[in-house]
This record gives sequence, structure tokens and C-alpha cells, in this order.
Amino acid sequence: MASAPSKFESFRREDAGYEAARRATCRNAHLPDRYPDIIVQAATEADVVAAVRLAKTNNWKVGVRSGGHSWSCNHVREGGMLLDISRLNAVSVDPQAMRATAGPGCRGNELDDLLAKQELFFPVGHCHGVGLGGFLLQGGFGWCSRVLGMACESVLQIDYVDADGELRHASPEENADMYWAARGAGPGFCGIVTKFHLRLYPRPAVIGARLATYSADKFEEVIRWARDVGPNVPDSVELMFVISRCIPGIDGPGVLLIAAVFADSLEQAHHDLAFLETRPGRAEFVSPFEQMALATLTKETMAHYPEDHRHIVDNMWTHASADELLPALHGILETLPPAPAHFIWVNWMPKLRRPEMAFSLEDDVYIAMYGLWAKDADETRISQWVRDGLARLSPHSTGIQLADENLARRQAPFMSEANRDRLERIRSEQDPERRFHTYGRLAG
Repeated sequence: MASAPSKFESFRREDAGYEAARRATCRNAHLPDRYPDIIVQAATEADVVAAVRLAKTNNWKVGVRSGGHSWSCNHVREGGMLLDISRLNAVSVDPQAMRATAGPGCRGNELDDLLAKQELFFPVGHCHGVGLGGFLLQGGFGWCSRVLGMACESVLQIDYVDADGELRHASPEENADMYWAARGAGPGFCGIVTKFHLRLYPRPAVIGARLATYSADKFEEVIRWARDVGPNVPDSVELMFVISRCIPGIDGPGVLLIAAVFADSLEQAHHDLAFLETRPGRAEFVSPFEQMALATLTKETMAHYPEDHRHIVDNMWTHASADELLPALHGILETLPPAPAHFIWVNWMPKLRRPEMAFSLEDDVYIAMYGLWAKDADETRISQWVRDGLARLSPHSTGIQLADENLARRQAPFMSEANRDRLERIRSEQDPERRFHTYGRLAG
């Protein structure tokens, strides 16, 4: 068996440091009992090339980690190689050309901090610490995506290492199938992206939000209102609810309404948020509009996802009516575990025409359940809450998005059938030996 080159850090199962390296690849403390034969920590493109060639020599399958926010820890597999590319995090910005290049290990919040200093913008993810690799490959449901599109639509080109360990480039003109697949294939992408070439945008002049909170007795009225106004919410506004037992000022379950806006002026921001005046009355709290940095919005989001917790997550897209959804939603609310477990409702209402790319499944409303717990004794109850909740909702589901996938436990569509067939054809051509792992139970 060939040995690992010394130019990158690697750990075999019997090595000191192996378990620490394995655990460091997942934010989810609920790490699966799966153990790669070797963990490679690449720091350069050359390291990635060498690692893939090593895997080919040893006939290892390869799982890839960039940020580690995969709730299902899809990249951690039994046997083979786990390739950690989080150290490929360099960023270069060309403000004149409105372009940037970024490594897959660059965190979205780090990219935004850099762009904010230059009044530039990219639709990074809603959570702190998410690596661009996984975020962009699965589509990229980011801040201001209702205006700018999924973040992967702003990927102009990629550099990647193929199944033979060759460094290649993909764009609409070169290796076009791989470029198509890189925008939405998620963990099914049959290569390792080492650099993204991104389109940038002028930073919105005004970023801010209004909040409101409601006790659980107003839950049904809030959902009915959201379903009614949803189609007419301006694209500049992201309307969502967080339903939890830790809503400030509320004893018991409650609803936090968040309306974030990305506008060209204060006047536009107030105009686009005017629909909130039709919201249900008797709110426990209503905030005035507050302008804030995107970093602040991201920080507030992360309050629902504390460190060192175990997670089980699942999600769905739907266009069902409030009447169809509410019986299941009431059941989820009535069995809601203690915080930080929660579920969300996001008004998406896609209006943009999408380009040709692997990402191809979305719908009017996004619902996701987040089971979080700190003590082992809580695992069964909270896991069951997520499973039962999605089972209740599943008759109204049109699919899932890969950001919150749980495909290892529950199969569900995440792209159109035609796109899935095309992706499998590309995989057969580009990775005939199945060097790279794919989705959950579909690995192989």
C-alpha cells in the first residue's frame, strides 16, 4: 500500500490525533460512527491533487469536507479517505471587474467581512462558519437570494481536481458538464473544487430588519397571514418565522417573525416592508425598522444554533395551502422540545428564471426542523420529534434542499428527475470508478 506523502498532514485510524481530526470535520457534535481509513488535511491545490492520486493508488473512495456544517456529516464515511480542504481558504477580490476568487474553505461570513469593506456583496449563507465549498455546490440559499438568485448562479467558473487527480478548469465553454454539475449537485459532485470564480455585486445601501413576536395561540393566524401575503412580498424582503420555546418575553412556545430587507435606500426599505402593517394583531413585541450590518443579522441567526450541540435536521419545500399544512404544523408545535430545538418557515416564492444548472427544485415555502440537544438522554425524544414532524408534513412536500438534507435517514427528491439523470450520466463519464462518494444511502 502506498504511503501518504509527507507534504500534507494525514492521520490513519491507529494514529494519535486521528479522532481529533475526525471530530474537527463536523460542527455537529452528533458525529456518526463511521471511520475513514485515512484523513488528509490539504493546504494547497497540489495537496488535493496528491491526495486524489493516493486514493486512486489505494482504491479508496473519497469524502470531502470544506466547512463541516453538513448536519448529516455526509462526508464522514466508513473506510476510504476523508479529504479535509478547509485550509484552502484564500480570497482575491478585483473590485473593478466585480469578480473574486475564493477557496472552498473560505467561510461565507469571512468573505462578507472582506467585501463589506469595499462596498461589495455576494449572497453568502445565513449562518456563521459555513464553508463556501458545500454552500455553493448545493445551490447556495443565501442572503438576498430572492433578488440575486441562488449563490451558485453567481459562480462563473471553477477549478477542480478530477477523479484521476488532474487539476482542471470548468466554465460554460470548458468542461461545461462539470460546470453545470457544480451548481447544485452538492455532495454528488464528482470532483473536488479548489477555487470558485465569483461574480460580485454592489452592496445594498440599506440592510436591516423588523421583528415581531407572538405567543403560540397566534400561531395559526400568523401562518395563514404568511400564506396569504407570501406571493406579494417584495423580492428585497426575506420573511421568515422561527418557532421555539426561547422567544424573548414569551413563556412557552412562541413565534419570532423576521423580515430582513436589502434595499437601495431607506425609502425603499420602508416601502418594501409596508406589508407588515397587515400582520396579525396582538403581537407581544414589534420592533421599528433597524438598519444593521449583515454580520449582525448573521450573528442573530446563530443564536439558534449554539456550539457543541448534537443536531438532527430535515426539511421540505411545499406549495400547500395553510389549511393543508396546519394540522401537521400544530402537531409539531404541540410536541416542540425545549430550546434550542426549533423549526422555521421561510417565504421563498421563486420568481427568477434559473439558468441551466443542476439545482432545479424549489417551491413557494421552505420548512425545516432543527432538533438540537446537549445531553445523550435527549437524543431519542428529539430525533423522534423531527422524524414524526416530517412524516406528518410529507404528503405536502415537493422535495428538499441539500443544505439541510437528511438523506442518510430519509430519501426525498432534491433536483428534477431529468437533472438527476443527467448528473448520473456525467458521473459515469467523469468518475467511472466511483472515486467520490455521493448522497447518503445512494453512495456507491
